[in-house]
Amino acid sequence: FPSSRQRADWVVTLDGENYPVELAMVDGKYHVLFEGGDLLVVETDWTPASAVMDVRVADRRLRVQIDRQREGFLLTHGGATLSAVMRTPRAAELYALMPEKVVPDMSKYLLCPMPGLVISIPVEVGQEIKAGETLAIVEAMKMQNILRAERDGVIASIEAAEGDSLAVDEIIIAFE
Repeated sequence: FPSSRQRADWVVTLDGENYPVELAMVDGKYHVLFEGGDLLVVETDWTPASAVMDVRVADRRLRVQIDRQREGFLLTHGGATLSAVMRTPRAAELYALMPEKVVPDMSKYLLCPMPGLVISIPVEVGQEIKAGETLAIVEAMKMQNILRAERDGVIASIEAAEGDSLAVDEIIIAFE
């Protein structure tokens, strides 16, 4: 919680849901005023260096585990965990404009796990493969690494050739 004794506007984000609030310190307790007029009184002496927060919320005592994240905290109580971030209204407005990073689906590819030289690719386009079958052999640091199929499938294309020098995460084979 901010330590300011003045009223301040904040946007509290809990598991991706934004809650605009006005926060004020009154008689050693935090008064959290929500849009719509609901007031929540919170009492705690928690500091960011502590991994556990003892808190009293609306006459109910809670002990919450706090795990610091890149931005904000993970709060765990009674087996439930939620992500919590506090931002100024302007920061929340700007954050909402940021595009979400989409992680590409690479599950249909065999990627080179380390920089190395392709020694052999004993499969062909259109070939049905079984889990555990050898797909490629890559030499790295004078050791030959056998790359095997994680699951059954069909080879859609072969993107590398014997003798190619590959970087980490370079595509060797694509699956249907």
